[in-house]
Amino acid sequence: MKVARCFYLVGLILFLCTTTQAQTLTSSNLPIVIITIDGNAGIPDEPKVLGTMKIIYTAEGQRNFVSDKDNPAKLNYNGRVGIEIRGSSSSWLEKKQYSLTTLKADNVTNNNVSLLGMPAENDWILSGLAFDASFMRDYLSFNLSRAIGQYAPRTQHCELILNGNYRGIYMLVEKIKTDDNRVNVVKMDATDNAQPDLSGGYITKSDKIAGVDVSAWNFDDTDFIHEFPKANAVTVAQNQYISSVFYKLKNEAINQSVTNGYPSVIDVPSFIDFMLINELGSNADAYQFSTYFHKDKNGKLRAGPVWDLNLTYGYDLIHWGYDRSKPNVWQFRNGDNEGPVFWKNLFDDNIFNCYLAKRWNELTQPGQPLSTASLNALIDATATNLTEAAVREHTRWDDEVYAGTYTNFNLDKSLTGQVNFIKSFIAQRQAWMTTQLGSFSACSNNPKPPLVISRIDYRPATSAGFPQSDEQEFIEITNAGNQTVSLTGMYFGGTGFVYQFPAGSELKPQDVIQLANKREVFIDKYNYGPFDEFTRSLSNTSQKLTLVDAFGNVIDEVPYSSEAPWPNANDNGNYLKLIDLNLDNAIPANLLSFKVPPFL
Repeated sequence: MKVARCFYLVGLILFLCTTTQAQTLTSSNLPIVIITIDGNAGIPDEPKVLGTMKIIYTAEGQRNFVSDKDNPAKLNYNGRVGIEIRGSSSSWLEKKQYSLTTLKADNVTNNNVSLLGMPAENDWILSGLAFDASFMRDYLSFNLSRAIGQYAPRTQHCELILNGNYRGIYMLVEKIKTDDNRVNVVKMDATDNAQPDLSGGYITKSDKIAGVDVSAWNFDDTDFIHEFPKANAVTVAQNQYISSVFYKLKNEAINQSVTNGYPSVIDVPSFIDFMLINELGSNADAYQFSTYFHKDKNGKLRAGPVWDLNLTYGYDLIHWGYDRSKPNVWQFRNGDNEGPVFWKNLFDDNIFNCYLAKRWNELTQPGQPLSTASLNALIDATATNLTEAAVREHTRWDDEVYAGTYTNFNLDKSLTGQVNFIKSFIAQRQAWMTTQLGSFSACSNNPKPPLVISRIDYRPATSAGFPQSDEQEFIEITNAGNQTVSLTGMYFGGTGFVYQFPAGSELKPQDVIQLANKREVFIDKYNYGPFDEFTRSLSNTSQKLTLVDAFGNVIDEVPYSSEAPWPNANDNGNYLKLIDLNLDNAIPANLLSFKVPPFL
């Protein structure tokens, strides 16, 4: 049955009267999500309403049948949810996207669960993949971000049945929030108003003001919004602190000093990777909207995670009169949605630009995630997974969602047509970016100081005198060279483990320093003072410790693990020690497990 629907928008927006075609879903190669709202009620923009959700998922590569909705063995989830409509421009569409919370049976308590193999949490998003006839623009960008080493929300395509009605292809997505498996920064509360607790963790975004969002501050025609802590929970001191970080970046983005310039404020590699993912897709919303930042306690400001990249790879809000996703423009100076000027200033800085070009060259080499072959393989695999469901999606929504958005510019809305279009766009984009970024020879051969992570005590044994394992943790760094090394600007990259060396610190030849979890505990245990304290505890299972310079160049890196072949230093009173400073400490055989006191 066809149902007529009319949409009347204002200004440049195209007026559409369209039809939708009912569909019946019986089985799919994708997971099937079935949501039934209590009383078959509608879903408002807010607040969340209650319902039941079932996710039918048999196994990777196997079909899923709607008839298995009451078969516990076939259900990935069967429980209560709270759900509401989310989105801005997409809210005009009949095909909505939703924010949902998994709940326990009491309809109040959050239920942290793993959905479709993603780490356990309670906040999720069902993205309707608004306007995107390829169903993969967000999917590609999120997966590429993770492939190059930066967190982005995990995703799974699925098909949705809501209140008994087939709603088409959706994508289950992790909501951006503070969590060890999502944005890995410490959680703050209203009592964190003095240093060091005041320094993090924060998640901030530049975006449109919508819903309950309010502008915390504004510069360069860009609104900055508190994501965590939320606007209704952030304190005056917290607002003043995190805004001062952004204002410092704004003021120092033309200052290369590792002591007080932009390298002292931001994690340069995260800003570079954020720009490359957004620019590869020529994201029309980049920098101005849906642009996230996060800052851990005692850590640098990091860009990301990437979010909302549906206006990419040559597609824009065409039916609204926009056509900005071009293969031959930089989005931070395209005349629209340019965002804060610090993005342009960073790009124009010769050192930052050199590292941007160097990273681009690295990531586009054969076998790397942004190489042509790797990108095409990811696109083809995604298309293969979506081919069957795309037929149902286009039958269900073709006129309402896709006709007006593509025919104006003669874009092929079929999945095959979209795949070919995206591949062609990427080929043009890669060639243009490579030419524009140019040489990176000036930053290709940076001398690496001879600093070595020589000891790691990641899970000390407890005792009557030392009942807390994590408080006894330490790492040791040795200067294996014959010259004093300045430590100014050096820090540990990535997330989870946080430490920055104070300006003016140095390490003499053949000297060692220890960084401790708790200074007082370290002194009590070893009768010896550490150089300083680090922030956050070491992982008890596995972690990559990466010592970098102010611009993110790796000095030393140890990806330790509690599993073989790594020596056993797991809750047995032992710690890891590098046998010889000239050996590679990333190779487990080059470390031993010691129990003797380390500083005697």
